[in-house]
Amino acid sequence: MTASTLAAPQLVINSRMLYSSWIPADPKAAAALLPKGLSPAANRALFMNQYVVDSADQTSGFGAYSLTYMGLDLADHTAPDGVTPGRFFTHYLNSSQTVRDYVGARGVPASSGSTTLELEEGRLVATTRVDGIPIVRTVARVGSQVASVARGQLMYVTQVGPKLMAGNYPYVGEIASGFELMSLEFLAPDHPTWALRPSNPLQKVEAWCWYAPRDSFVYPGGEHELKVK
Repeated sequence: MTASTLAAPQLVINSRMLYSSWIPADPKAAAALLPKGLSPAANRALFMNQYVVDSADQTSGFGAYSLTYMGLDLADHTAPDGVTPGRFFTHYLNSSQTVRDYVGARGVPASSGSTTLELEEGRLVATTRVDGIPIVRTVARVGSQVASVARGQLMYVTQVGPKLMAGNYPYVGEIASGFELMSLEFLAPDHPTWALRPSNPLQKVEAWCWYAPRDSFVYPGGEHELKVK
């Protein structure tokens, strides 16, 4: 099955997912990645999701893949709960051509990359690579139990030609106990993701730092044009 034959929406279940949020070292450089009509959230928060889908049996059509995506929290736009900020993709590094084609047709800035999550004795290391070269490394402490189940919808914004498009992404995730984000390193000053590097010392947005050994979600269909001022 090719991306052109995949019907929206697409379902992914039981991915292994590390979500992080932080304040950038250079808020102006990060904000410069936003298109006209969008503004960064008041706290200038950024987000990143590093995750792995280990088997094709976990997807409705994508097949197995790994992904790191990142970007900015937005001012004036929220998810359906009216509280969680809308988010704009600036980088989307995916191992699957099928997924890159599917999301690229919907305005996601998809390019090639791979992500690994290695968990050993409560230490989780997530590494994002482009052309085999590490560009981001995240280290966290993770407990062995499920502390809670998170559910809801996120809202991500993309740009399709002159239009800004918004899509709601439903999710259900089992959140691991004992989580602590230990370090977040951007390793490649010559890569465009460098604009999103964290401040030193790291300023975490704790509510959006977590690990889910099983996270399920839907890539949206029926996106709508975002109205901006």
